[in-house]
Parts: sequence; C-alpha cells; structure tokens
Amino acid sequence: MTARHLPSTTALQCFEAAARHLSFTRAAEELSMTQSAVSKQVAQLERHLQHRLFRRVRRTLLLTPEGSLYLSEVRKILAQLEMSANTILTYSGHGEVLKIASLPTFGTRWLASRLPDFLAANPDISLEFCDRVQAFDLEQEDIDLAVFYGHGSWPNLECHRLFGEEVVAVGAPRLLARHRFASPAELARARLLHLSTRPDAWHRWFAEQGVASDRSYHGTRFETFHMLIRTVIAGGGLALLPRFLIAEELADGRLNLAWPHAMTEPNAYYLVHPEHLGELAKVQRFVRHILDGIEGEG
Repeated sequence: MTARHLPSTTALQCFEAAARHLSFTRAAEELSMTQSAVSKQVAQLERHLQHRLFRRVRRTLLLTPEGSLYLSEVRKILAQLEMSANTILTYSGHGEVLKIASLPTFGTRWLASRLPDFLAANPDISLEFCDRVQAFDLEQEDIDLAVFYGHGSWPNLECHRLFGEEVVAVGAPRLLARHRFASPAELARARLLHLSTRPDAWHRWFAEQGVASDRSYHGTRFETFHMLIRTVIAGGGLALLPRFLIAEELADGRLNLAWPHAMTEPNAYYLVHPEHLGELAKVQRFVRHILDGIEGEG
C-alpha cells in the first residue's frame, strides 16, 4: 500500500486555532504550546501544501485566500475526528446504532409515534435520525434505513412498501367561510400553496375534475409539509395535503376540506435499505416492527 503523506492533526489544530484568533500567541496559549512551536507547525503545513496560509500586515496576522479556503475544510476534518473519537469513547460494546433518514413531516407526524414500542422491545439498539427531503445515496452517507416517497424501485435498495396516500384540498375554516367555494373551478382563483417537490399537484387535482386553469402552477412553494401545514392553518391559502398527515387538524377543526374531491397519488411511502444490509438483525427488527404495526392498524 502506498504511504499517505498527510498533515499531522497537531498541525491542523495549530492552524485552526491561529486562524480563529489571528494570533500565534493566543493559539499557543489555548493549545498549551509555545508560540514558536505553533509557528513551526503552521510553517511545516504551508510547506506541505505549497501555499502560504497567513500573511502579516503591519504586525497583524491575516489569512490568505488559500488559507480561508483551507480553514473551512480543516474545521470539517477536526469536527469529524472529534465525533469519531466520542463514538469510540462512549461505545460500551453492548449496543448497536441504527441510522435512519426520514422525510421531515412524515418523521414527526407518523414515524415518531411508532418508535417508543420499538425502543422498549430493543433496548440494545440506539437510533440516530436525520431529515432528508430528496432521495439520496444511503451508502455514501452511511445511512442504514430511510423513508422514501416515490415509485418504489431504486437501484441497489431493498424497498418495503408502507402505504400510498390520498390528497385533499384544505384551508383554514375562517378562510373557507369567507369564500364559500361553489365549484372546483372557483378554487383556482384562490391563493394556492405548493410543496416544491410536487409542483404539478394542483394541476393534476384540477385536471381530474375537468378543470383547466392557468394558475394551477402559481403560488408560494414550501420545501416541507410541516411549514405548508402551519401556513394553511394560519389562513395563508389553500393546499393539497395527504389526509393521514393532517388527520388531527381535520378532526379538531383547525383545517376543513375546501372541496370533497380526494386525489389518489400514484407514488407511495417506502422503507428502504441497501440490499447488503438486509441480513443485519437490527435492520430486520426495525423493518419488521414498522410493517407489523401497519398490518395491525389495517
């Protein structure tokens, strides 16, 4: 194997501290080193990179353009090293971590309520969650499981269908009381709100009812259902929302149907994982828990 000639972590720490303080002296105090030692580490780093990282202007230390660029990368490296060290320091040898990515609103409004029973039944497994709006490469981001919305066929992923969705047009009660829409065509004249990942939803909803509107693509767009739902509740306009995500708001009257037509989406929600992780017990247990729960609800 070819040897890697990489900067030392000491050199990276000295550079980061000096760049943060713009002072070798203050960096040395922070790192419990001498000023000359910090200066020497930075000089060695500059020789290794073949670029100057600092320049002196009237006895003031300033970053060069190359130094500023390198600083952002060094901070990422040091943060990752710290996280990796903390992971090992806190590792007990008795538990496993399952890394899961979820669509933000789906996670908070559906998935979160299914977690307590899983955690109680699997005390040896810890969960780490992150939000993702778009599909992504699970292996590249070191994610074990994810919730995707789509067609259900992604390369190198095993896909477990959860359920489809029914989308309804809703608004705040006070907004609907003012307008009293008499036909679906009248909704086209209202303020329409959109989810950015589904820009054609209103167009399809109108088309299913034989309504042609040149305004079906116009309006404010939101990245997540969460903010879209909050805006509709506040009276900001009408939105097409999955019925299961707003069941509580429909039940307690914070949202009402603007028109009774419900549109069945062609896509569905899937719990996915890399094919080669399908044999892992922690993955199998989580998948089984979620799928069994859906069967029980049915």
